[in-house]
Amino acid sequence: MKRLFILTAVTCLLGLTGCEKFLSKVPNNNRTNLDSPEKVSQLLASAYPQGNYMNFAESMSDNVADIGTGSNDDINADSFFFKVVGDDQQDSPEFYWTSCYAAIAAANQALDAIGQAPNPEAYSSQKGEALVARAYSHFMLVTFFAKVYDENAATNLGIPYVTVPEKVVFKQYSRGTVKSVYDMIEKDLNDGLALLSDQAYAVPKYHFTRTATHAFAARFYLFKRDWNKVIEHANIVFPNNNVVPWLRPWNTEYKNTPDYRDLLARYQKATENANILLTETVSFWSRMYTYRYGFETSLKNLILGQNVTGGTWSFNNQLLFGQANHYLLPKINEYFVPVSVNANIGTGYVMVPALTAEEVLFNRAEAYTQLNNTDAAIADLDVYASTRINNYSATTHKITAAKIQTFYNTTDLKQGLIKTILDFKRAEYVQEGMRWFDILRHKLPVVHYSSITGQTLAELTPDDPRRVIQIPSSATLSGVELNPR
Repeated sequence: MKRLFILTAVTCLLGLTGCEKFLSKVPNNNRTNLDSPEKVSQLLASAYPQGNYMNFAESMSDNVADIGTGSNDDINADSFFFKVVGDDQQDSPEFYWTSCYAAIAAANQALDAIGQAPNPEAYSSQKGEALVARAYSHFMLVTFFAKVYDENAATNLGIPYVTVPEKVVFKQYSRGTVKSVYDMIEKDLNDGLALLSDQAYAVPKYHFTRTATHAFAARFYLFKRDWNKVIEHANIVFPNNNVVPWLRPWNTEYKNTPDYRDLLARYQKATENANILLTETVSFWSRMYTYRYGFETSLKNLILGQNVTGGTWSFNNQLLFGQANHYLLPKINEYFVPVSVNANIGTGYVMVPALTAEEVLFNRAEAYTQLNNTDAAIADLDVYASTRINNYSATTHKITAAKIQTFYNTTDLKQGLIKTILDFKRAEYVQEGMRWFDILRHKLPVVHYSSITGQTLAELTPDDPRRVIQIPSSATLSGVELNPR
């Protein structure tokens, strides 16, 4: 069922070839007629992007360098040099674009079916999930394929916000503005949240539960710079402000895992409290440590080296797998499905922790900082550090204003806190693509260099138009304007 909907949605929506009507002809009417809440729920399993952004997002970030040796991957290489990625297969920007609009197509078809149902009130939770899922995919699209939300949001180009099933060939779309897209995301997000019921899910971690929706809202409002809303939604994720049980036990259970393969098997499981929303993606990103442009020794020492606590990161331990300058943190596991029993070719799947408790905590800490509540921000960071620093001691490693100002050589505590948050996030999310979001929001420059010669190979300034990923050329068939270059 899930595969059918994904394939149909991709074909109908943004392969951009169009079709008569999504699901107008079905092979099994008993299963595909959307005439019950259960069948709509089955469709909504396809309302989450099956593309993976980690390859291009990580490869564009400052977490990678030219190692000089390694396997060649066009997406990795083009992203490293800030070129338009020519590959349109799994892990590419175009594949991600298509997968997001396929997810949106599934959400819109669900909403259309609910609107035509004789008893729409029975579909309340399904409608809530469809609205939030639609908001999420549009948010990810506007983040990668449009400029970041700022004072120019009302004039900067957004992305097409699709709210109805596509029923014509080559339907024409306008991009709107970043602000108009954010306005529609916010409406879908809030309307959907009001309808959600967690009782509707057999396996909640793969759906927008109320907790996952609040986690998404915390990210959305962080990008929108509505700091009070960030805190409001983050607080709901952590009832009674009991944060530690939600965080990954890196400096205890994870660190003491006997073998890196055991941690690979655990990191993306639904049983991990830290994983608030998981999405299944078609991806070979787990093989990234062999790529030429990647996480090498100097970056490992920089990102996983000294930090404001004075302690050492638990990430940087015997489980850090790799050799000859190619390192892998045991996070991204692959489930490989061969095309036949004896085949050595097939499709790789990676489960992506799309929303995590750690991100919610970082978002709240940044919002506190922006509102000058530095004590609360430091408290959040200290809770995080207590689960990440080896042999953490409140006496030795507790974060203080003085430590921050000394470590970053600044008298501006607010700026020091922002740097602490960004450095902690950079260490936490190595090889997950999350660093790119902070590069966008804070307009950080990126310099890519050779780890052998030290030569600068590519550079991205804060106002470089290449920070916005190019719209797939195929989208121009539906009138979607390309990004300036």
